[in-house]
Amino acid sequence: AALRGVQIESALAPGINALRSFDPPLSALEGRAVTGVGRRGKHLAVEVAGELVLLIHLMSAGRLQLFDRRAGPRDRTSRLLLRLAGGGELRLREFGTRQAAWVKLLPAPTLDAEEAIAGLGPEAWPDPPPLAGLLDAPRPLHALLRDQHVLAGIGRSWVDEILWRASLSPFKRGEDLGAADAEELRAAVVEALGGAIEHYEREVALPLPDKLPMPLQVHRRQGEPCPRCATTLEAVHYEDYVMSYCPACQTEGRVLKDRRLSRLLK
Repeated sequence: AALRGVQIESALAPGINALRSFDPPLSALEGRAVTGVGRRGKHLAVEVAGELVLLIHLMSAGRLQLFDRRAGPRDRTSRLLLRLAGGGELRLREFGTRQAAWVKLLPAPTLDAEEAIAGLGPEAWPDPPPLAGLLDAPRPLHALLRDQHVLAGIGRSWVDEILWRASLSPFKRGEDLGAADAEELRAAVVEALGGAIEHYEREVALPLPDKLPMPLQVHRRQGEPCPRCATTLEAVHYEDYVMSYCPACQTEGRVLKDRRLSRLLK
């Protein structure tokens, strides 16, 4: 609502690695109005008059923020700047050193055929399909739920919350998921993601903060008591993410092997 109808004066891409398209050029946005903002899985879509759309993936450290002032030359976090009429700015920023966030400017009619979109599975929220058949594969639930080709829109933080709500082990295989567990898991997906959106709508105001207050109960809370049973939460650490869980609620009391220790013992 804050962007709809606002005219774009100019568009810049200070992050040389962020812009991954060239036709149409960013200059095609100049003088056009924003008509809406949507979502496809974990991708954001800024719709612009003239049948154009900016497709944005924040990856793990990106932020799309609306400011009433424009970025100065010392802001090294900026990857894309949409300078708006009235002096405001829609800014894609990225924190950290990886610079993995990206943006493409596309003709709107080609969006569904775009590689990043065409392979997406059904949306995880607000009305995901029945999960029993969708997750029927010899892979762990933690991997299946994060796979955007299977179910679109769930990230690493939220998969921990979802599996904890459903009292399912992250290593349980999808092909072993019973009908009742599949229904419970689907309900947990809707509740966790819907609750997050309600939280953000209630707690977050413009300008968006650099770090959102995520309403997480399990993810990265290892060492704390489980909110449901008070058992100490545990975690498995991988190279670039952490998987958190409750042994009592999810793994029948078993503490799963931590990958960090396994590497040290090799």
